[in-house]
Amino acid sequence: MTTAPIAANVIAKQIMQGFDKHYRLFREISAEAKTRFERADWHAAANANRDRIYMYDRRVEETVTTLRQHYPQLHNEQIWQDIKAAYIHLLLHHHQPECAETFFNSVACRLLHRSYYRNEFIFWRPTVATEHLEGEEPIYRSYYPNEVGLQRCLLNMVQSYQLQRPFRDLRGDLRRLLQAFSQYALDNDKLYPNYHFQVLHSLFFRNKGAYIVGRELNGYQTRPFVISILQDSEGKLFIDAMLTDPQDLSLLFSFSRAYFMVDMEVPSGYVQFLRTLLPRKPKVEIYSMLGLQKHGKTLFYRDLFQHFRHSTDQFCIASGIRGMVMLVFTLPSYPFVFKIIKDIFEKPKESNRDEVKEKYQLVKNHDRVGRLADTLEYSNVTLPLSRVDPELLQELQQYASSLLHIEGNELTIRHVYIERRMVPLNEYLASASSEARHGAVYEYGQAIRDLVGANIFPGDMMLKNFGVTHHDRVVFYDYDEIEYITDCRFRRVPPSTGAWDDLSADPLYSVEKNDVFPEQFENFFFHDEETRNVFLEHHRDLIDPAWWKQQQRNIHDGVQADVFPYRNSSRFL
Repeated sequence: MTTAPIAANVIAKQIMQGFDKHYRLFREISAEAKTRFERADWHAAANANRDRIYMYDRRVEETVTTLRQHYPQLHNEQIWQDIKAAYIHLLLHHHQPECAETFFNSVACRLLHRSYYRNEFIFWRPTVATEHLEGEEPIYRSYYPNEVGLQRCLLNMVQSYQLQRPFRDLRGDLRRLLQAFSQYALDNDKLYPNYHFQVLHSLFFRNKGAYIVGRELNGYQTRPFVISILQDSEGKLFIDAMLTDPQDLSLLFSFSRAYFMVDMEVPSGYVQFLRTLLPRKPKVEIYSMLGLQKHGKTLFYRDLFQHFRHSTDQFCIASGIRGMVMLVFTLPSYPFVFKIIKDIFEKPKESNRDEVKEKYQLVKNHDRVGRLADTLEYSNVTLPLSRVDPELLQELQQYASSLLHIEGNELTIRHVYIERRMVPLNEYLASASSEARHGAVYEYGQAIRDLVGANIFPGDMMLKNFGVTHHDRVVFYDYDEIEYITDCRFRRVPPSTGAWDDLSADPLYSVEKNDVFPEQFENFFFHDEETRNVFLEHHRDLIDPAWWKQQQRNIHDGVQADVFPYRNSSRFL
């Protein structure tokens, strides 16, 4: 036997050990979300969410460092084919094989030249089926109303999670749940022998809420439902809502919200269950929402290149007002935009590339409250030159040449952010009906309020930096000037001292870097009387510095605003 296969087997085991350590820690921090929720320790929950995001890269770096120290022959082409073959053998009885493949790719791509990014050396395609994986614990539990009655069934379901807090009025909560289920009964209240509920084994935790995620089966019909559990000011639990509407479910699992904490032994089982509830939601977003955003990136990359093979359109400059910091382009047939940081920023921007990357990382780590678009960050993305519009290529070479590498028929971009494509708010307002404009202006102000509650000041609040989703929600997506509310100084505009002040193009008073003058928002953002009046009708307090200062005090006092990931009309108020 040659030495290469033996070394390959050892290296494969070390990579798998790195992943297993990562996923063990991932499960531990996710499982602890239950205790954090019971203690109402929202600060610890936010820290845990941030720590979990960093965990993956730390484990990858540990594994790469170990391999480099002990195996200088890792540049050998043949050995990586052997390493992958040995690793596949380790996946056969693994409970997270798809995520372990992604971990292997992350390690290999740190050690190999990009010319080796092929299926012979990395998992360009998946190798292990995950459809019927089972672990030690069941993925979901079943409850049978025909046997014990609907009320007892719902009581058993809620109590099965053993939350260590008393309910404020569990009997009343069950009554409201009964009414909700009866109001939306499947198939005209006709119950078939198979009528039952299935709920995922673990609770979903995010921010100040815990969620029971399940489905109701009756005959050939399936209806999703999510039960939201919150705490009152005295630390007592109450059921706030039962969500069945597809729009509410989409908002709950939106790409503009923070990731859930869920303890999953077999993540693919949770994803398959959730896809029956959210059939329009791609697996990329579901894995990401479960905190497995690295595997979400793998799935996105595979989907993108499969799309290349089945389409012919070219990447082109995205519509809208050109940015001073980011160059944005898109593939019209694919619902995403690609953003790269320019080499030199246009005036008056004064930041640099590293500072912009820090802002994007801040958003990744922060509670996005449904108002900040999640991003996928990639290095060394290679595109076929034939699919790049000449005008776009010229702009890339003019504004971001340091990030480009052209070799043969391929263009490699060293660093890129990818976001779901939305309609810029300024474009939406220009073509929308009067009723839709009113709704969008209200949403714009509400988006600012929600961000403030999460200690986020957008910085550049121009309409072009907000997008409208297919659910008509307004989401912020330009992060280069984002700041914490607590780092800003909100000021009133000093009174004029005479006619010369009024005629001056520049302010005749000192302005520091983080100074903000809310009184200027009204005239700066809305140039027509109709939208300005709508904004003032609903959000006049946003142009009052006193309102902003009060929000700062709330944050300093540890008061976390309630931002519900579903509509008020869905709550049991």
